[in-house]
Amino acid sequence: MQEKIQQLKHYFQQFQGMQVIVAYSGGIDSSLVAKVSYDAYPTQALAVTAQSPALPPHELDQAISQAQYIGIPHRLVLTEELADVNYASNPVNRCYFCKSELHRKLQAIAHTFPQAVVLDGVNADDLQDYRPGIIASREFGVRSPLAELGITKLEVRQIAKALGLYWWDKPAQPCLSSRFPYGEPITTEKLERVGKAEAYIRAQGWQGDLRVRSRGDRATIEVPAPRIPEFLKLIDLSTLTAVLRSYGFAETELDPTGFRSGKLNQGLNLPH
Repeated sequence: MQEKIQQLKHYFQQFQGMQVIVAYSGGIDSSLVAKVSYDAYPTQALAVTAQSPALPPHELDQAISQAQYIGIPHRLVLTEELADVNYASNPVNRCYFCKSELHRKLQAIAHTFPQAVVLDGVNADDLQDYRPGIIASREFGVRSPLAELGITKLEVRQIAKALGLYWWDKPAQPCLSSRFPYGEPITTEKLERVGKAEAYIRAQGWQGDLRVRSRGDRATIEVPAPRIPEFLKLIDLSTLTAVLRSYGFAETELDPTGFRSGKLNQGLNLPH
């Protein structure tokens, strides 16, 4: 781990004299990149977060507070991916259009400086998954320190803990658009009700991995399979069903197979 930390520090030497702009979501990957950027260049580093209906409000609040903890200057930019039918129609490469919109905004910021580089939090494990957003990032010349150094998700958490980031074990939280099966159109209203459903469950005391998948007017709740008995003790299903019905879901079900990241990609012939 110490060797990886030294590699990260050495990696950042190449950006001497440049503005370092971090595409910062508040997740642990981009948080680690923001932390190392700020430690290396406290007067040159800037974290930028996309403010979008697909970002849950509590995630935005956490991103703001975590940036303050790191000390890095932080800026919010409004993104308008829902205005792009290529995104809103929810094709399998939806993330490509989302990242394209984000990086157009980040490039506009970068062009206000004499020299600038944009970094993201893509790690080595991400390269083994279907991530069309990475293609858009590469087209805009974005650098990925963690992936370039071969740092895996587990190592990200270990390094973040060693560097004092108290949210080092924060569960992965992809954008709310990932809760919809490909082909189902995405709207602001649908994103809001999914976000409200997950927020309600967490307000009851649930911690850890959670997804409320939206399939038309049906909500499918996913938690890790070994923790389903714990979920059933904590959450009254009849009350939950009534609450989600008030949000616009006609049906609510608990997936007995449990949570798995990227579950909606199963059965699709998607490239890495």
